[in-house]
Amino acid sequence: MIELKSPAELDAMRAAGLVVADALAAVREHARVGVSLLELDEVAAGVIRGAGAGSSFLGYRPSFAATPFPGFICASVNEVIVHGIPTGYRLRDGDLLGVDCGAHLDGWHGDSAISFVVGRADPADLALIATAERALAAGIAQAVPGARMGDVSAAIGRIGRAAGYGMPADFGGHGIGRAMHESPGVPNEGRPGRGVTLRAGMAIAIEPMFHAGGRDAYFEAEDGWSLVTVDGSRAAHVEHSVAITEDGPRVLTAPRLPAASTAP
Repeated sequence: MIELKSPAELDAMRAAGLVVADALAAVREHARVGVSLLELDEVAAGVIRGAGAGSSFLGYRPSFAATPFPGFICASVNEVIVHGIPTGYRLRDGDLLGVDCGAHLDGWHGDSAISFVVGRADPADLALIATAERALAAGIAQAVPGARMGDVSAAIGRIGRAAGYGMPADFGGHGIGRAMHESPGVPNEGRPGRGVTLRAGMAIAIEPMFHAGGRDAYFEAEDGWSLVTVDGSRAAHVEHSVAITEDGPRVLTAPRLPAASTAP
């Protein structure tokens, strides 16, 4: 069942989304060569707990997982597409890091992800990330009342395929609200004009996942969570939680606006 949220409920989701945005910003600020993934997880944990929120990830165990997830963030390095477990691995110069974070506040969830390069960046990695971000923006632009889910999916897939990238066919976005994962699913490829009709009050997480090698195949790592490209090519993952409103898409996990200057 797809739950439609009231304007007040979407405001509550925005509050949860700001916690996620703050956590991701803090992780990005602390990510540098030599820092461990566990240290970054602790940074996110501090932000989430400091806001009086809880983690949507810690202890989460969907049907495909052999064990509950052990962290506050998913930290996916280089060839890991999504669901990387934060470990003692220390970041190296040029690593491509994807960070996914979820938090719940007052019964409502937010979910977002960013990808960036630590240290000196390979131009190919920057192009991969930029393409994923462009696909995310294109998907968000289609999230309006009366559109179909296939319009969102087609906008994402069109950009990824045009760049020659692969994507994991079995994974994509999802509805979000009182639970982190709700109906409907949000595929990263689709046909325009097909699928669920979008209505004001729906909230969905849109999350492109692209592989630089062009192959769609992946495998699950021994940790039971990490999804890894079969050819060892790098991957990028970006995500926002988005509300469909009569005034257009509302990005619930957008970063805070910079504080206005009070200088004369």
